[in-house]
Amino acid sequence: MENLKTAIIDIGSNTIRLVLYKYNKLEGLREFGNIKTVARLRRYLQPDGEMSEEGIKLLGQTLRSFKEIIDDYEVEDIKATATAAIRQAKNNKAIIERMKIETGIGIELLTEEKEAYFGFMAVAHSMNTPSAVTIDIGGGSTEITLFEEKTLKKATSFPFGTVSLKEKFVSGDIISEEEKIQMHDYVKKQFEQLDWIKNMNLPVIAIGGSARNIAQVHQHLVDYPISGVHQYEMTKEQLTYVSTYFEGMTFEQLKQLDGLSSDRADIISIALEVFRVLMAVVGADVFQISKKGLREGIIISRVLQNDPDAFNKYTVFEKYARRITFEYGRSKEECEWLQTIAQQFYEECCRLEVFDYNEKHYELIGKAAQVFAIGEYIEQDASNQHTFYLLANQSIEGMDHMERIKLALLASYKNRDYFRRFSAPFMSWMCREEWKLLRDFGALLKFIYALNVSKRNIVSSVKLDKIDEVIHVNVLTEYKPMAEIYQSERQKKHIERIFKKPVQIHFYKKGEQDDN
Repeated sequence: MENLKTAIIDIGSNTIRLVLYKYNKLEGLREFGNIKTVARLRRYLQPDGEMSEEGIKLLGQTLRSFKEIIDDYEVEDIKATATAAIRQAKNNKAIIERMKIETGIGIELLTEEKEAYFGFMAVAHSMNTPSAVTIDIGGGSTEITLFEEKTLKKATSFPFGTVSLKEKFVSGDIISEEEKIQMHDYVKKQFEQLDWIKNMNLPVIAIGGSARNIAQVHQHLVDYPISGVHQYEMTKEQLTYVSTYFEGMTFEQLKQLDGLSSDRADIISIALEVFRVLMAVVGADVFQISKKGLREGIIISRVLQNDPDAFNKYTVFEKYARRITFEYGRSKEECEWLQTIAQQFYEECCRLEVFDYNEKHYELIGKAAQVFAIGEYIEQDASNQHTFYLLANQSIEGMDHMERIKLALLASYKNRDYFRRFSAPFMSWMCREEWKLLRDFGALLKFIYALNVSKRNIVSSVKLDKIDEVIHVNVLTEYKPMAEIYQSERQKKHIERIFKKPVQIHFYKKGEQDDN
């Protein structure tokens, strides 16, 4: 599997979506096409349980249009899956056979268990939350899973979703307060049947478009300073705030609301209420959003079948770092060098009691070192500004938003002034001591980056000594480090501020240190 191009077609009850992926070992998994149509197939289920001819024709038209796109992109590997709407149709076998004849696309009818499993796979391989209850609410079904330490423990599916709940409880375009109470009681009774989620006091992770839209609306309401909803966190109170905000809006106003897809205006309050009910049953304090779901779970599983080392759910960030650094021209060897020497320097600082050793700080410094100054690929003179923007404003798998900002600030460090500017929108996120520590870590990385200005990875180790109130930085190298000598002298002011002492830097070629 050196180069894989795959088309995933997700036939849901509310939407049908085509996503095009490519994978290779250097770049990892990348999405290069994403097309959605709102079909609401659930509406075409008739009283006798069969899907109507109108619904089947709509499915066929959509698949044929998708097939044209797939052919244009020269993708031969196609994986089409169907969930609740087709699963609940009594004539589903006939529908699948007909689609194969009419469109040439074979459809796999996913069981409830498989649908829930793929959702778990996506979350486990893209988030750093070790244990949680997940919910994926579609148009016609709702999947719930429980995982602990990234291991799936339980999974189930309920035969209701936003579209079917609307059909059952809502008489108009949007749900009324009385209808909301009735639906709340119904959903609560369903969820309380699951003893394995009751009072678990774990985060609830929501998958799917409705969850993403709720997060986007909340971000607009609070003027959130960065983009992206993956691993965005909300509290129970914040969900209630959004719910109250929706209650004061008409259907037409909802359709115009920033952050909310117009095709979800009639069902968004239904999804939000289901999320609130689940949080109450679980006893959750935190509501997290996963941008990854069924489709990502399918493609991850597909890649892992052929390349078992392609993904590791316990080291999610490393996959991201490998992809982003490759994209911005940094070799694997340079990344490993930056991580090793930066963490080594941190440990030396801890040995001299400049910092108190902390495993999370050690890991953060190592991660930030790998992506330090990647913005120089775009423009050398404005490297720090590009670096901060790139890291702060894209979803980073395996990192929540707080960690993402920390990473961006460390990796973009140039001086105190720029650090202050970049951190200004986030000052309420951390206390003064944490900000000072981050600034010091950024300064540390700025100095370490100077030790590899020639990009030859020639420094083997860095040791620190304190003699007569002077910090001596002893740098062992493989080759003559002329560029590194000059650059490190220019940048030593950054670590002198950390040590609050003068610094002397000594370079030794291997074999010379003992002679001296």
